[in-house]
This record gives sequence, C-alpha cells and structure tokens, in this order.
Amino acid sequence: MALGLFLLNLAVAGSAAASAASPTVFIDTYTSTIQGNRSQYINSVYNFKAIPFASAPTGEWRWHHPQHVKAWTGIRDATVFAPDCPQPGLDNTSEDCLYLNIWTPDTATLNNVVNNSVTGIGVVPAETASKYPVYVWMHGGRFSSGAASDPLYDGAGLASKGVVVITINYRLGALGFLAHPELSANSTSGTSGNYGLIDQQASLHWINENIASFGGDPTRITIGGQSAGAASVLDYLNSVLADDLFTQVIAESGAIYPSNPLIGSLAESYRRLSEAETQGVAFLESLGLNSIAEARDASVELLLKGSDLNDNTYAGTVFQNSSIYSEPPLFRPVLDGYVLPATYHEMLLRGNHSIAPVLTGGNRDENGASPNPGLTPSSYLAQNKQIFGSVGLAEEFFALYPRGNSSASADAASNAFYQDQTRISSWLWANEYATGSARNTSGNGTYQTYTYYWTHSPPGQDEGAYHGSEINYAFNNLYATDKPWAAADYAIADKLSDYWANFIRSGNPNGDGLQEWPVNSAESPVVLEVGDSWKTVAVASQEKIAFLKKWFEKWTAY
Repeated sequence: MALGLFLLNLAVAGSAAASAASPTVFIDTYTSTIQGNRSQYINSVYNFKAIPFASAPTGEWRWHHPQHVKAWTGIRDATVFAPDCPQPGLDNTSEDCLYLNIWTPDTATLNNVVNNSVTGIGVVPAETASKYPVYVWMHGGRFSSGAASDPLYDGAGLASKGVVVITINYRLGALGFLAHPELSANSTSGTSGNYGLIDQQASLHWINENIASFGGDPTRITIGGQSAGAASVLDYLNSVLADDLFTQVIAESGAIYPSNPLIGSLAESYRRLSEAETQGVAFLESLGLNSIAEARDASVELLLKGSDLNDNTYAGTVFQNSSIYSEPPLFRPVLDGYVLPATYHEMLLRGNHSIAPVLTGGNRDENGASPNPGLTPSSYLAQNKQIFGSVGLAEEFFALYPRGNSSASADAASNAFYQDQTRISSWLWANEYATGSARNTSGNGTYQTYTYYWTHSPPGQDEGAYHGSEINYAFNNLYATDKPWAAADYAIADKLSDYWANFIRSGNPNGDGLQEWPVNSAESPVVLEVGDSWKTVAVASQEKIAFLKKWFEKWTAY
C-alpha cells in the first residue's frame, strides 16, 4: 500500500509539473483551448503566442473590417509566433497575421476548465482569482514594417513585475492603409484607409473580452507603443470607436505639439480622406490595377511595392531640402471623420473623447538631433536662415542658437534646438491635453500626464540615445537583444521598467525608491530625465520656450 500510494503521489506530482510547464487556457469567446509554455528567459512567466484575435483579412476581406475567428477543436499550440504581416525584407510573413501574444506571471489564475470558466466574457475575475494590470503594445515601423514577434518587445521581463503583457500584429503598408473611392463607397462609414488601426481596435475588443482568462484585469488596460505605435495609441484618445477599451496610455516618442512643423515627418503625420483616396487610385493604376476587385485578386508581392513609397508633404516648402524634415510614408493613417474624427489640435482643444492618464516623452538623439549632425558654420547658417527666415524668426533663432566658428559648435547649436523642441513640444501637448480634458472631467484629475526625456545610449553603437533606444529598458528585456550590456544597463532597465510597471498598475509612475516624477504642469516647465540621470530638468529656458511657441504659431496645426 505504501509503495502504491507513493507511485500515485509521484504520478500526480508529475502531472502537475507537466501542466505547469505547458499551461492551458480555455477561451470563452472561441469555446476553444490553447496551450502555452514557460518563457525561455524568465521561468516565473508563462507565454501564449499566436492567438488569433481576428480571421485572415484575405480575398473579399482584404481592405475590410476583420472578422471573428471560428472555434477550433482540440488544443491549439500557442508556443510559436505566428507569421508577421506582409512587409519587405521578411520571409516568414502572411496575410493571415492578425494574432497576439501574451506573457503573464505564473501566479496568474488561468481559465483552464472547459465549459466552466473562471469568469464571464469581459468580467473581472472572481475575488479568488488574479487581477493583474494589462499592457497592450503596438509596434512601430512607419506603418509599413514591424512585428509583435520582435525580440525587442519580449514581454517576460515586464510580466515578471506583475503585469500581463500583450503584443499585437496589424496590417501594414497598402494592405493596412489603402484608401480608395470604391472602398469608401462600399463601407458603412463612407470612409476607407485605416484598416491597420481597425485591426488594433479589434485586438482591444478581444482583450477586453478574454484577458481575465489569462489572469488580467479588463478594467486596467494600458495601451502603449513607440513611434507609429505611439501615434496609434494617441489616436485612440481621439477615436470614439476606442471609447472604454483602455484606461491609460504610454506613448514613447509619441506626443507632438500639433503645429510643430516636424510632425509631418513623424508617425503622427496623417492624410485627409480625399487626398488619400486620390493617392490610392493612382497607386493601383501604377500597378496596372483598375478596380478594387482586381486589387483583391492581386498578389501580396505586387501590393508590397507601395511599402517604400513616400508622400510629398514638404514639396514646395522651405523644408524640402532639409535632411531633418524627411517625407513620411505614403500609406499611413487617414483623417476620415470616422476612426479619426478631427485634427489633433481640434481634439486637444475640445477635450479628447477618451480621457486617460498619459505617460509620454522623447529621446535625446531623435527628431533632428544626433551625435554627429555633420554641419559646418556655413551650412548651419544657410539651412536655418532659409527655414527660420521664411517666417521672420532668423535673427532671434541665431541669437538663441549661435553657430560659433567650428563644426563642433554648429553641431551643438543644431542639437540644442532640436532637443529643446522635443521637450517643449511634449510639454505643450501635455498642457493642452490637460486643459481640454478638464472641460469634460469636472477637475477629477484623471487626465494627468507624465513626460520624460531619455538620455542613455545603449552600448555597441554610435547613434546615441536614438529613436527606440529606450524600448529594451522599458520592457526590462535586455536578455532578448544581442548587445554588450553592462551592469549599468541592467540597473537602468530595472528602474525604468519599475516606472512603467507602476504606471500600468495605477496611472502613476511613482513608487518607493524612485526619483519623484512630477505631474506635467503648464506652470512648471519641467520634465523627468531618465537614463543617464534620474532628475527633474527644465524643458528649456523661458526665452527659448517663448521662441518655440512663436515658431509653432507660424505653421498650420495637424
């Protein structure tokens, strides 16, 4: 009897261990089961990959709102990433790409009982179940590249701090952002062009309905992203379609003051519907396609020819010969009055539709700044005399940002301007966001914003604190990227991800042992420097703030 009982206990223990190594989740909306595994990097985290949140947008569903996924029988393997959405330069791609990936602490309460779920659809788990805050990440890539499977976005490091982390795919390039009169005429909204954004919103609906089954709290969903991903999540502050789908926002290299002329180069650039429809017709005709029916029958490879096309936003302006003001991609979001109801500036002034805490900021070596701009005193003078002189601000500009008599001084002056512009632009955006939101919240404080300035240069490269250089640190996943990381990098990642996890948890990044991060205030022009230092710094001098305000006033707001 003793031996039999021992063997029985051993078998039970072995079964439990196998279950822990290969966790299963029953997904209510599919009445189907998936099986994941433990993170290859952090043993205390489960991951579930390639979960479909919508069916393949192919054939008649190309350039259409994504459809629901049909249930499957048996247990679906969720241990390998799905193919990425079609884009140049990658082999493992497919139009059947609308999948998401989930990392959750292994202490989460998983809904692994078929037909006896822990929670109803979209309902907070029972008191005995876990309620981890949720972070939904939307990748960058100029709306033409990028993938949820990128190791840069591995979610285990952040999940280990008590967060359910999700990364999502969405349609890119012409497949995600083609506008066309035929598409508009045959849609219920009378619009077209924002299919990639609609994919993102479809994933948010799925997450609201199902994340409780993975131990997450659907009442605490933070949406985040960098670059094009940051532009996307900020769009959802404006979009009535995203109302109640999230509670907080993190926009890395995100919020730009709407009349900052550099915005046309950045991810928040958009096209108006009529312009986008005209561009769509011309694009299809350039491929020998004369209708949407023909385009839906065309190969993906043919349509990918639009991925590298740029718009002509700066053509005929004083910015057209500046390397800093680069043209945006042709296929990007559309101001359609449906997904995007009004300009950014209009939405800021009236108070955004979804009012939520926002954490946003920029990096030292982006948006015109770099470790080596390559200027001379004469080239600095010629370029900026043309740009600032066109609006009568050249004399004041050169007084505040003098060129000096060497290439080093010219480079420093240029960087000083663009770095000031980055900090001031974020600060002014946050001021208007708070002012507009207050009109609709009776001053209850739910519109608080926190702005940062990232200054650390990752090792093994010469581009400084470049665009996207903070991502590994915020995700606490240096393990996933092959760089010569040092002890200082791991310490920075631990601290930055603490701020992120705190914000995801409560809407406030502050916590024990961290430098106090002040709420953005119009009365106090400061930002939290993060990276090489952790301190509150001025966005710029009062004279430079006043100058940048005048500079912004000269341009039409997005």
